[in-house]
Amino acid sequence: MFVTTCGRPSQEVIQKAHQAAAVLDIPFIPRKKRSIIHHMNQNNQDCMVVGKDRFELHSTGENEEPFFFHPNSASFRIKRVIRGENDPLIEATGLEEGMSFLDCTLGLASDSIIASHIVGGNGKVVGIEANKYIAYILEHGLCSWTSPLNELNSAMSRIKVITGEFQEELKKMQDQSFDVVYIDPMFEEALTDSHGINPIRHWASYTGLSKDGIEEAKRVAKKRVVLKEHYQSPLFEEWGFSVMKRPSAKFHFGVLEV
Repeated sequence: MFVTTCGRPSQEVIQKAHQAAAVLDIPFIPRKKRSIIHHMNQNNQDCMVVGKDRFELHSTGENEEPFFFHPNSASFRIKRVIRGENDPLIEATGLEEGMSFLDCTLGLASDSIIASHIVGGNGKVVGIEANKYIAYILEHGLCSWTSPLNELNSAMSRIKVITGEFQEELKKMQDQSFDVVYIDPMFEEALTDSHGINPIRHWASYTGLSKDGIEEAKRVAKKRVVLKEHYQSPLFEEWGFSVMKRPSAKFHFGVLEV
């Protein structure tokens, strides 16, 4: 992995690229009017491209879409919540204003954004992301993305991002330090028709969920652990989750009171 810039970078963009290279401990390669594909082929590496408005991850794989932060489904979901409509995540987690929420598998942060809106400024939302490049892009995107919806901007700005494998990060946390611990592993196969999540699949962690990981989640949770899994997953029954079945949905939420 290396860092480069957009085609016509300003001095500010170049500084951001150097900063990213330093923080992520990867080389910075000046663009020099060469294409991104040229630099990736020459170095045989994937790259992070720093632009004026966003960071992108580009893969050497054929036909791979670049990954960049965007609110994805959180934008229309938060509008539904504002209108007083139900959101399955909120129903499963039981979140209310002032509560704390740990998202063990941050991904595109859509669920954390909804959680942050619900718990508000007096609450706390922390997301763990295994891939350090995704985590870096999310941390900056959540603070810099500007939406016409102020509630969305506020919710994004309050989310704290931690980099690491969540089953290891849980071990560092104190007992009952979050009201709700949420686990949404990346599915090996796409479960929705949305293309918004596709670019992240190349970079996502597919580390299996272990019994020890569930036990750590139970230790850290004050109220409940919530697991989102394929509707046919045997893990719900194996680990004692009460399943919230959703007609026609390909995934269900499992709730474990602690």
